[in-house]
Formats: sequence, structure tokens, C-alpha cells
Amino acid sequence: MRKIEGNIVDVLNRKIFKGEVIIDGDRIAKITPKETTSEVYILPGLIDSHIHIESTMMIPSEFAKVAVKNGTVGVVTDPHEIANVLGEKGIEFMIKNSESTPLKTFYCVPSCVPATTFETSGATLDADKIDKIFTKYNLKVLGEMMNYPGVLYDVPGVLSKIEVAKKHGAVIDGHAPHLTGDKLKKYINAGISTDHECGDIDEAIEKINLGMNILIREGSAAKNFEALYPLISKFNKMVMLSTDDSHPDDLLKFGHINKILKMGIKYGIDIFDLLSAACVNPVKHYNLSIGLLRENDYADMIIVDDLKSFNIQETIINGNTVYSNGRILFSTKNIQPINNFNAQRISEADVKIEPKSKKIKVIEIIENELLTNCITEKARVEDGNVVSDTKNDILKITVLNRYSKDAKPQIGFIKGFGLTAGAIATSVAHDSHNIIAVGVSDEDIVKAINEIVDNKGGMCYVKGMDYYTLPLEFAGLMTQQSCERISDMYSRMNHIVKSNGCRLASPFMTLSFMSLLVIPSLKLSDKGLFDGDKFEMTGLFV
Repeated sequence: MRKIEGNIVDVLNRKIFKGEVIIDGDRIAKITPKETTSEVYILPGLIDSHIHIESTMMIPSEFAKVAVKNGTVGVVTDPHEIANVLGEKGIEFMIKNSESTPLKTFYCVPSCVPATTFETSGATLDADKIDKIFTKYNLKVLGEMMNYPGVLYDVPGVLSKIEVAKKHGAVIDGHAPHLTGDKLKKYINAGISTDHECGDIDEAIEKINLGMNILIREGSAAKNFEALYPLISKFNKMVMLSTDDSHPDDLLKFGHINKILKMGIKYGIDIFDLLSAACVNPVKHYNLSIGLLRENDYADMIIVDDLKSFNIQETIINGNTVYSNGRILFSTKNIQPINNFNAQRISEADVKIEPKSKKIKVIEIIENELLTNCITEKARVEDGNVVSDTKNDILKITVLNRYSKDAKPQIGFIKGFGLTAGAIATSVAHDSHNIIAVGVSDEDIVKAINEIVDNKGGMCYVKGMDYYTLPLEFAGLMTQQSCERISDMYSRMNHIVKSNGCRLASPFMTLSFMSLLVIPSLKLSDKGLFDGDKFEMTGLFV
């Protein structure tokens, strides 16, 4: 039995009082008002309502250490990244590895593996497989339904997945960028209850008014808090907080859900409204077995110095202190990597492309957004090969199927990287995680791709004979190195890339989304250029 004294933050009843919390085993036995000299604040632990752990580049056991350090006691996570690589085997790995940690990790069943038929993934999860996964692992959420055209056009395979989720009484997460009007109504009426893809407040309000819960996302590449934070006060019961995709350097530097709380405090949002979005609403919407600082609840809570700086002093999960004053109080073991990687080295001839007209379609990056524009530019041709045009910031971009030994790379062009020398490549490429590369010269693009092939996954920057590489031995997505070590290498590569002209805040993260076909407007898959507005393949030349 343990007693903790301080300022008790009762989020549900919107009050703060001096008192004592008594913990007995994994539960809160009693909460009693009493005078105390302790000035700390005791409040429910934080919850990330939508995250892909794979995007942190850490396996779950390492991610858990960073999470609890930042006051996170639970996450709702969709393992569709590793599922696209390894199918059920990947999901099972994530679940078992999470079980070795105290962090409460609630897995979704991925709904879109692959996300579309216009790319090659390492696995397919149809309705029958999804049904078996729900049953085998007792899961209660169907992951984000990214294939919204499949819902809108009554595609049988998509609708059958939704019916399976309903059979299991599962919550169905959504993914509906720019969806409005009758199309939005149909999407919601299918049973989909959340969305984390709102870029502006009007879109979010329309969705809320139709009964949708909005997850305000603040990740490494996609940052929507500034645009959406008024929702927290105006529609408090319908809002949750999410990071979606966060890289290790951001987690170390800025924190996790606590960083969003700090932003909200800075904007003057009522603390109870903030904590409702960060603690209460996820528990209620997803029916999570996480305590909310009530008698008989699980003893899941955090202790902070005050409600402005919000420095985490202690994190408690199921009555056990898992983090205290800078120390992680649980350990993890090294485990054997799993992977699915068959791509072979390529040559410069493989990335050459002959001009078929004078103009080309170009992917235009929108900073801090997953959305892109489709623009038309003049093709730069040298020796019968369309090449990068650094003067106009138009670079060659390439995607290579990682699952085949015989595949050839697909070619496109992209504007907004600003890179003036070298090439970057990564096997973290949503959602199928083929190899994606962008660079100034064909020579460096090929070197970068081959470096990823040689390591069977990872990230790299290549400039001439200089190589900077971060191997990701687990599915080409994650490593079991510590967050600090990953962050150090990742930050170093980002710095080098930026010193060679790149203007993006997160070059590798941005690149990883350039093959995410379910986000308009123009993207590149291992099968070619894809028009996300028309939801069909398109040609490079105009």
C-alpha cells in the first residue's frame, strides 16, 4: 500500500483539491481530501489516441521507455506499417513485444493492408484474416479506414471488413482528408467514428456536427494543433489528442502528448478541457482499461511539478512507478529481428527515363502537411534522360519494390526538397514501405537505394563517397537501439541533408509520405505515379 499527497486534479468533476491518494495493488483504494504541504499535482496519465509506433523507429519495448518518461500511460496504436510488411506475423511481434513493458498498449486491427491496389505490399489482410486477428488477440478497434473511396463506392472487400469489426463490437477509426457533404455522411454512416486528417477547423466542425470524434494531430510531419485547438474548448467531449507519426528526435526534444498539453497551456486553453482530450475522452471512446484517478480505478497517474511547465516527476501504471525523476524503472531484453526484404541492387540505367514530351507532372510538397499538389513543369533533359533540375528545385524521386528480386524502380519528380547535392533514401515509405529515394544526380540516387538494399532496410544520405546510414533491422522500419542513439544518428543525417540545401523541417519523414497514395493529390508508388484526387494511376508526361 502506498500513499501520495498533493494537489489532486479531478478532471471528471473539474476541480483541484489538496488530498491523499491511497494505492493498493494495481488499484486506487481511496482518495481523501486533506491538508498537505506537498505542492505537486497528481492527475490521470496521458493517452495518445492514435499512433503508429513503427514511425518512432523504435520497437515497442524501447518506445515505451520514452512514452512513460513523458507521462504517457497508454496508447491506441495501429500497426498497419509492419502489417504491410509482414502481415499477421508483424502484428503478433508488436503485441508480444509490448507485453514486455508496463505501458498500456491497445492495438487496432489494420483495415487497409495494403492501403490500395495501386502499390505492392508484403502482405494482404482480407476480411477473413481480420476476423481471425480480432478473435485471436481480443482486439477492439479496427484501424483507420484509409480506403474511403472503397466505402463511398460500396466495394465489397472494404464493406466486409467493416462488418467484421461490427460483429466484434469494435470501434472503427477513420481517415477522411477533405471529405465533406454527402460523401462524408455516407462514410460516417458506415460506422466510422473518428478522423485525424482535418487540416482546417471548418472541416473538423462539419465532421463533429455529424457525430465524428476529431483527433487533433501534432506529429513530426503533420502538425494540425494550431489550426484545430479551438475545438478543445468548443467541442470538448468530441476531441482527443494524437501524434500519429513521431520521430525519435522530436520525442526526445519536445516530448509526446505532454508537448501538446504544453502548447494548449500556452494558448490559454482551460486545463480541464485539455486533460479531457488527453485522458478522459480516449478512455470513454475506446473503452480502455486505464484509470482516470477515481476510487477503484486502475492506479494509472502522473505527478507533475505544476500545471504550467508540466514537468513529469513520476509516472505510475497499475500502481507501479515506471518512471521517476529522470529514471526509467523497467528493463527490456534484446530480441531477434524480423524482416521481409528481397530487393536487389540496381544500376544507373534503371533510373534513366526518356522524355515523351516537354512537360512533366511534378509532386509539390506542402510543408507540415501530408497533402501534396500536382503541378506541371518543364522537363530538364540531358543525354536523352530526364534529370533533376536543381535551379528550379525539381528533383528525381524513385520508388523500388522491396518485396521482389526482379522489380525495376518507378520514376517521378518532386518540388520542395531544396536539396542541392546528394540523395536520401529510406525503406520507411507509407504504407507499403518500399524503398523511396530523392536526389540531385542519378549516381547518388542509385548509391542511396543500394545502401538500403545492402542493409535490408533503413535510412541514408549519400553524397559522392560519403555515406550516412541508420540501419532499421526490424522490418526495415525499426531498431532496438535506444531512442537516444537513434535520435543522435537521425539528427545528424537531418543536419547533413539540411546543410546540403534541404529546407524541410523533417526531410526523411516528408519523403516517407510521398508514396502514401491515400493522401491527395500526387504521389509515387512502386507501380508509378498516382492521382489521389481521381484515385487512379497517371502518367508522368503531359
